[in-house]
Amino acid sequence: MWYVYIIKSNSFKYKYIGSTNDLERRVEEHNKGICKATKSYRPFELAAYLAVKNKDKAIKLERYLKTGSGVAFLEKRIL
Repeated sequence: MWYVYIIKSNSFKYKYIGSTNDLERRVEEHNKGICKATKSYRPFELAAYLAVKNKDKAIKLERYLKTGSGVAFLEKRIL
């Protein structure tokens, strides 16, 4: 399984959307500061995730959720 996840910063008003096949490891990497894009906004908590069957679908869903309509969908229906 692949996961599209949304993490929220506990210190800032910042959300990050990503995809991975190991959700626990990836959130831990964000909290350790390994990911440059999120390093300055630590610590994080997992806000939501969606499981999909394969990497291609996960990447397409991640890209959609980063668009204006995807963000609106997340805010209205998920978060």
